[in-house]
Amino acid sequence: MRKVIHGIPKKTIEYMLRLFSPTMDDYPYVLDLKDDSYLISSTAVQRFRLPADHFSNSREVHRQFVYPEDLPALWEDLDRIRSGEKSDHNMDYRWLDRHGDPVWINCRGLVLYEQDGSPRYLIGCINEIGKKQKADNVSGLLGAGGLWQYAQEFPAFLPDGFVIRLGMDDLGVVNSSFGMNFGDYLLKETADCIQRVMEPEQRLFRLVSDLNMVDQFIIADLSGRSIRDAKQLYERIRTEISSWVEAHQYQILFTVSAGIIGTGGRANDYDQLLKYLEFALNEAKRAGKNESYVFAEHDYEAWRRRQRLAKQLLYAVNNGYEGFEVYYQPVMNAPEHHLVSAEALMRFYIPAEAVSPHDSSEKEQRMVSPAEFIPILEESGLIIPAGRWLLHKAAADCKKWQKDCPGMRVQVNVSYVQVAKANVLREVREALEESGLPAECMGVELIESGYLDPGGHFRKVWQGLKALGVKVLLDDFGTRYSNFHCLGDLTPNGLKIDRSFTRKALADSYEFNLLAQMIQMSKRLGIYVCIEGIETQEELERILMLEPDRIQGYYFSRPLPEELFRKKFIRQKEMSGNA
Repeated sequence: MRKVIHGIPKKTIEYMLRLFSPTMDDYPYVLDLKDDSYLISSTAVQRFRLPADHFSNSREVHRQFVYPEDLPALWEDLDRIRSGEKSDHNMDYRWLDRHGDPVWINCRGLVLYEQDGSPRYLIGCINEIGKKQKADNVSGLLGAGGLWQYAQEFPAFLPDGFVIRLGMDDLGVVNSSFGMNFGDYLLKETADCIQRVMEPEQRLFRLVSDLNMVDQFIIADLSGRSIRDAKQLYERIRTEISSWVEAHQYQILFTVSAGIIGTGGRANDYDQLLKYLEFALNEAKRAGKNESYVFAEHDYEAWRRRQRLAKQLLYAVNNGYEGFEVYYQPVMNAPEHHLVSAEALMRFYIPAEAVSPHDSSEKEQRMVSPAEFIPILEESGLIIPAGRWLLHKAAADCKKWQKDCPGMRVQVNVSYVQVAKANVLREVREALEESGLPAECMGVELIESGYLDPGGHFRKVWQGLKALGVKVLLDDFGTRYSNFHCLGDLTPNGLKIDRSFTRKALADSYEFNLLAQMIQMSKRLGIYVCIEGIETQEELERILMLEPDRIQGYYFSRPLPEELFRKKFIRQKEMSGNA
């Protein structure tokens, strides 16, 4: 049945909304369908990108605070209401908060009609879908709503103090082993342990996250205490929980980790503080759990950079490997210093606009260090397609070089992630077939730590590559799990001695003699040795005393883009008659 208004002034409706708004956690609103004006609770203005609690030209202003992708559906529903086709409104969509981040909301409303049957007002309420109840029924503690309200008691910049975000470690394992009811009991006991060691002015809240992480508590102390006091409080909590575990004969073992942040001088930004605390707690858990971590801005910015870089890498992989390049570093014959091979190295450039829209720097200044982006590729699994691309590019380049330099070889690093999760044998075979490069002209560098694979998958791949005719090199020998047994077991074609080992050998006579013995033993086994990281004439002369087979390093050249490498080494080699 249609709700008909008659004789109720608009000002009365607005007065009633403003009167009751302070008594509600959600955001009541009135949309005047006739003049397209909008009135909403003033608390919504503090939370969202609303220009004011009352504004005209509502349809246009909505563009400022509604997530752009959700606007068409909203317009369609409101147009049906204006046309009289609908008498109610019920939508889940996204608004933008004050920081521009999307927040899911539910917007409900009923239409009030004029006496003539024309729709006049849409009156209703907006609530945040993810907003939790003020009180937690399990622990009896105030929840996210209570925490938010507590934060509003303080000025724009917070006083000295701290906030701790506590997370129970592996609560999911407890729930799966003992059931949800026991998990709830454990949460209540944990809350009691925390409260027993807290000071009177400290406040405790329980957070139920949107990601089902129901194992988190917030302790707020804005009474002037320090980070040191926060750490001491965390230690008391750990001790209290350990005592509880001991009192229950260790029938259940659990720990808590803590993310800590100092509040002094920080902006009273509820959402941002929670983000900082979530990061800090995750860092504590990443450090091994049952640990605390004090929020550090530089760590957070580094993490954000990694997140942005991960997105850029994903985009690059999905868009023709835009930003990826292959650089080549020469590998020289030790006695004559003649070029025998090139090591293919993956490089990645962030687009200029991603660094700064006003950046006029050279390309090299926008290069991301391999030590930064390679681990991200490995963690995300993107190393599999990126490594496949590297194999094909290196094989094609080497085949091209052979026109001027017959017998030229290339060496490609293959990540252990690729060995474990991809079909490396097939990918190497396809790269050779596509390029026409002979198998004996391809070298694959594998890190020896893979040899510890208990399932023997590494060994199968290793043997398969050798059967294919590809040269297999044990990379970074001496830096990880070196054992000489693997030399006889795997019988690699070559060893590559890492720069860190080289540096120690140059600085210490014992290490020098150890490297000398390693080289001689490898030669007796028919394994050639390449010394990496030679940077000066003095280093070269000293390393040559060890009689390695091959040498590599900045002394000969830094890694170069393909075109520069070809101009400097391939054409030069052709002209010198050393091919």
